[in-house]
Amino acid sequence: MTSEMSGAALAGLQAAVPGGVLTRSADRLRLAHDASHYLLHPSAVVTPADAEQVAALLRLSRRTGTPLTFRSGGTSLSGQAVTDQLLVDTRRHFRELEVLDEGRRVRVQPGVVLRQVNNRLAPYGRRLGPDPASESACTVGGVVANNSSGMTCGTEFNTYRTLESLLLVLPSGTVLDTGAPDADARLRATDPQLHAGLLRLRDRVRGNPDSVRRVSAQYAMKNTMGYGVNAFLDHDAPADLLTRLVVGSEGTLAFVAGATFRTVPAHRHVATGLLVFDTLAAAMAAMPALVAAGPAAIELLDAAALRVAQLDPKADATLRGLAVREHAALLVEWQESDPEALAARVAAARPVLAELPLTAPARLSGEAAARAALWHIRKGLYAAVAGARPSGTTALLEDIAVPVDALADTCAALAGLFARHRYEQSVIFGHAKDGNLHFMLNERFAGGEAPARYADFTEELVDLVLGHGGTLKAEHGTGRVMAPYVRRQFGDELYAVMRELKTLCDPGGVLNPGVLLSDDPDVHIRHLKTVPTVEAEVDRCVECGYCEPVCPSRDLTTTPRQRIVLRREIAAARAAGDLALARELEDAYGYDGVDTCAVDGMCATACPVLINTGDLVKRLRTERTGRAAQAGWRGAANRWGAANRGMARGLNLAGAVPPALPEAATRAARAVLGADRIPQWRRDLPRGGEARRPHPVDEPDAVFVPSCLGTLFAPAEAGPGVATALLTLAERAGIRLLVPDGVTSMCCGTPWSSKGLTAGYQTMRDRVPPALRTASRDGALPVVSDAASCTEGFTKLLADAGELRVVDAVAYAATELLPRLTVRRRLGSLALHPTCSSTRLGLDEALLTVARAIADEVVVPDGWQCCGFAGDRGLLHPELTAAATRDEAHAVSARPFDGYASVNRTCEIGMARATGQPYRHLLELLADATA
Repeated sequence: MTSEMSGAALAGLQAAVPGGVLTRSADRLRLAHDASHYLLHPSAVVTPADAEQVAALLRLSRRTGTPLTFRSGGTSLSGQAVTDQLLVDTRRHFRELEVLDEGRRVRVQPGVVLRQVNNRLAPYGRRLGPDPASESACTVGGVVANNSSGMTCGTEFNTYRTLESLLLVLPSGTVLDTGAPDADARLRATDPQLHAGLLRLRDRVRGNPDSVRRVSAQYAMKNTMGYGVNAFLDHDAPADLLTRLVVGSEGTLAFVAGATFRTVPAHRHVATGLLVFDTLAAAMAAMPALVAAGPAAIELLDAAALRVAQLDPKADATLRGLAVREHAALLVEWQESDPEALAARVAAARPVLAELPLTAPARLSGEAAARAALWHIRKGLYAAVAGARPSGTTALLEDIAVPVDALADTCAALAGLFARHRYEQSVIFGHAKDGNLHFMLNERFAGGEAPARYADFTEELVDLVLGHGGTLKAEHGTGRVMAPYVRRQFGDELYAVMRELKTLCDPGGVLNPGVLLSDDPDVHIRHLKTVPTVEAEVDRCVECGYCEPVCPSRDLTTTPRQRIVLRREIAAARAAGDLALARELEDAYGYDGVDTCAVDGMCATACPVLINTGDLVKRLRTERTGRAAQAGWRGAANRWGAANRGMARGLNLAGAVPPALPEAATRAARAVLGADRIPQWRRDLPRGGEARRPHPVDEPDAVFVPSCLGTLFAPAEAGPGVATALLTLAERAGIRLLVPDGVTSMCCGTPWSSKGLTAGYQTMRDRVPPALRTASRDGALPVVSDAASCTEGFTKLLADAGELRVVDAVAYAATELLPRLTVRRRLGSLALHPTCSSTRLGLDEALLTVARAIADEVVVPDGWQCCGFAGDRGLLHPELTAAATRDEAHAVSARPFDGYASVNRTCEIGMARATGQPYRHLLELLADATA
């Protein structure tokens, strides 16, 4: 376990970064884990707010000799973002993004997720060049630090080639904008030794013919081994040299506080297909002809990868039905900005495809859904394969590159290595067009030590790749995993150049020691991650971090990955006999891991192995819920109509007295009974709503179950509420909706399931399905729900009730009502907040259909995510909603809109609280527009 920091060291950190120093074990350990197979526990975590604080931190680090490591998205795979010293979290604050020159350039800070950048660029028909598989979670800081490339960019549009300039903080504390006209003069003035040294190294490399030959050969491929010494051939001025040398330097030369990129066209017209071959050898033999046909991407999947791909929920019937033996597949895609150009490309490729020895005829599709499914499978392959590993093992993902003409032999030799070292079920996939292979191993690192076979395998792998003139790291960075082999790949002279570069930039050696260059020949087999078996819900987690950008609590407490790794850390502490640490982590976990989890399930939408961390949290809530609470909530379920109306009357009473009274009363009750038991009343809460009533009709077209939320909370702006709006819309459209008898006692069960209140939930399971089966004529009629969270709740509640079909009211309106309605008044602009439930249910298109029918401009604001209100979480822990909505509220407040809409009453309250704007249900606005 990492020793505690001294008081003087802590004081120095706090002076450099006021309010940004974390030393709790829970904070240090949750951020210790990244996607790599290494694990070190930092002594402290620092979260600087801007470049000036980073400069102060670096000056302190240099003065005291305290090493530090930068971390952002935590998706790196080679151990470059772990440390037992200071860990600097740059994701929390560095999130500014500015689109320039109509999208042709973009200026962005290191904490911004790559997908968010591309979403901002999409309206301009542009995107960033690098397109790594982790684009949904990796951040720009990591993209620059690792010289990211990806599926289609090759070496032409990678980070190195598309970067224009950087805002750097040097270890000296100098802040340098390399895009400024006087950047070179400023570097010479502030850091003269660095300026002169870069010129000296440039001339040294250029003056050595062997160095020029080696560099030219190495960087004809994707290559992230060592420092990017190709910069010494490509650029002249020291400021330009430094810009490119920092790319791929893995935080060992300087901090990147901002980056300006030249963007590339986002080709809207594509043709994608999966070509299946009987053997891997046959697929590799087809490569020259396919490359000549000019596709943007050729992605390889070997037989083991195909078997995993078949389990992906987005796999089509053809892929699922393939009897995989020794098969291999190539995912190919052609891209163009013009449909005629694409048609010409595809026409030219068809004769080539026809000559290939395919298992089944080639099918190319331009359909968006089909393309998205194939790329979802490919991008999630690593985590999906790793997620299927035996419990307790660690997943290792390596990547190499060789000249394309050596690809077939390399694949065959790799398969031989797997067999010789008994690595069963190993998987090969990757970017075949670039000669870039990824392969996965499962290993058990007992006590954090590497078994002999892993060390032996690594040595033979190095011989294999370098023997083919390849590189040991193509995309994932040198990190710790290949640091001992940089000299072997580049030779003594270029290694000496790299060493001198490191000394010039970081003379104190404080930036990320042990990474990229290392004097320790065993650094790659030290501090290996062990993965204890903890809970069935989450044991398959590979700690990839894909879940983190969609988590509403990520800026408040913990993310799904962090909730899981803290459970692992608790188990490890207990196994090691450190019961004090285990208790400390468990005490912190109550609030950090359980109370502030929205259990919204958004993590499952991003997780390649479909883990819903909310399932774990619900079980933990069940385990800590006492008998009295279970009995009380079961009693509420038994008398739900009265309980629901009682809560509404309580809101009416609170709203009728001076606001200070209920605010003080709830604060006092929370102080005594706990914040997770008593909601905090605030004066912005609406009053109680109206009780639900049956609505009998003859020959109904559908059964309508209004949400309990309409009884609990009055509509916004004294509007009619969504239940009344839907009945009105149905009447206008000539559709008959039946609200069944006994509706007041019905609920989807979410208030109980989200809290782990199993007894009350079972009461609803016993009551509601039979009643709705009767009302729906044994499933002949759809059951319509007017709140997205309730639609999802009913879908789960009725899952075992036969053929009952649940439809969300917005989807029902889009297909059944809207075609029969006349829109008479349109809004000029509408800010739309989809909910976590609507997203998981796949309702986005229905929402947009209705919204576009009533507004000329529909905007889902930048920064959209789950609002974190999550039933009563926003009442129990309003800080969760405040943190979750901060980015979206900033975007909404940047301009006025004519309307504000969501599809759940609690989400409307949460967004109104965050923005000060009157959010209403989308169907209320449709009712206004068709009146």
